[in-house]
Amino acid sequence: MEYTGSKYIGEYVDGRMEGKAEYILPTETRYVGEMKDGMFHGEGTLYFPSGSRYDAVWEKGLAIKGMYTFADGLQYDAKNWHYCDGYDRRFYTEICFGLKPSGISQLTNMDPPRKIPPAAYDCGDGFYNPNTRIIKDYRNRFLRNADDDEHEWIIRTCRKGW
Repeated sequence: MEYTGSKYIGEYVDGRMEGKAEYILPTETRYVGEMKDGMFHGEGTLYFPSGSRYDAVWEKGLAIKGMYTFADGLQYDAKNWHYCDGYDRRFYTEICFGLKPSGISQLTNMDPPRKIPPAAYDCGDGFYNPNTRIIKDYRNRFLRNADDDEHEWIIRTCRKGW
């Protein structure tokens, strides 16, 4: 764990992570569930810092069946996904609580929307600074450096703070 920055709380069998456990990654994503031979195996849940989660059945480290739930409670359904598609462009909060009156726009699923720092962009998982090309999460922690393709996409697509 000292090499990966991860933390393991659980049982060991023959020196391998095995049994009921909690595995915390350096990104603060947590896995809570069953382990076998050092891998996610059996029922387990990934909890993401954003508040979303992925409940799954795992086999040798791979999810074979699962359900992703967003922080606001919306569950992803690959077969019947109609949220914000070509037919229905409403945000989930608009589906749950209704549309705003005419002339009042809702720009994001979060209402009111996040305040974006001046000259930065809200790219969905954090704020992007086009001068440094760094994306930090909403708590100002480093996420990643944007490559040329992501930079162009953010500039073209995302909301900008003025």
